[in-house]
Amino acid sequence: MKIFNKLKNISKIIKQEVSLYRKVLKDPRTPLIPKILLFLAVGYLFLPFDLVPDFIPVFGQIDDIIIVPLLVYIAVKLIPNEIIDEHRNLL
Repeated sequence: MKIFNKLKNISKIIKQEVSLYRKVLKDPRTPLIPKILLFLAVGYLFLPFDLVPDFIPVFGQIDDIIIVPLLVYIAVKLIPNEIIDEHRNLL
């Protein structure tokens, strides 16, 4: 049961963060570079190819686990805190 509850909480947090990023992307005060980085992160998830092919054991999956969060992290760091806080309070 503990694992199920943890997964449920993680799922809820991910949904909130995705909603937050969507709102931040629509905000005209958000700089262009973070918008591009978030777009690239989402695009990389849905593209049919990867930088490291998935058929290479372990490394094929690790690139998805590293690249996407790294792009999101950099984008969030470039967005002014006031914008993120404002949209986070509206959730």
